[in-house]
Amino acid sequence: MSELSLFFAQNVASDVTEDFIVSTRFKNADGEPVAWKLRSMTEDENQECRKAATRKVKGKNGVYTPEIEPNDYMAKLMSASVVYPDLKNAELQKSYGVMGAESLLRKMLLPGEFAALGERVQELNGFNRDMNELVTEVKN
Repeated sequence: MSELSLFFAQNVASDVTEDFIVSTRFKNADGEPVAWKLRSMTEDENQECRKAATRKVKGKNGVYTPEIEPNDYMAKLMSASVVYPDLKNAELQKSYGVMGAESLLRKMLLPGEFAALGERVQELNGFNRDMNELVTEVKN
């Protein structure tokens, strides 16, 4: 196998999935914490999250510039990476009185749990730097 073939699509591990216990508050019938299933995503999916979290802000002389809302971006990145539970499930959303996967995550999790999930999703997707550094880099 040539060295270049190591980079061929069929030879690359894609879509990494893993189990992660986000919170000990969600328990199965045996009283054990239920693991959430997380997945990695492609850069195309990341760009969709970034684009959805970008707003045009009016600046000097009426010029609009794109600006990423970091909390919105992070919530979109997290909800796109969660496979289980199905955050798009209407019954699950209804049980928390919200609509939308990002709103559901914010309602389901305590602040520390939300932060822990965010850190794990970043690591799973290859972000090994602080989120603020990434947002600054994306803005430029």
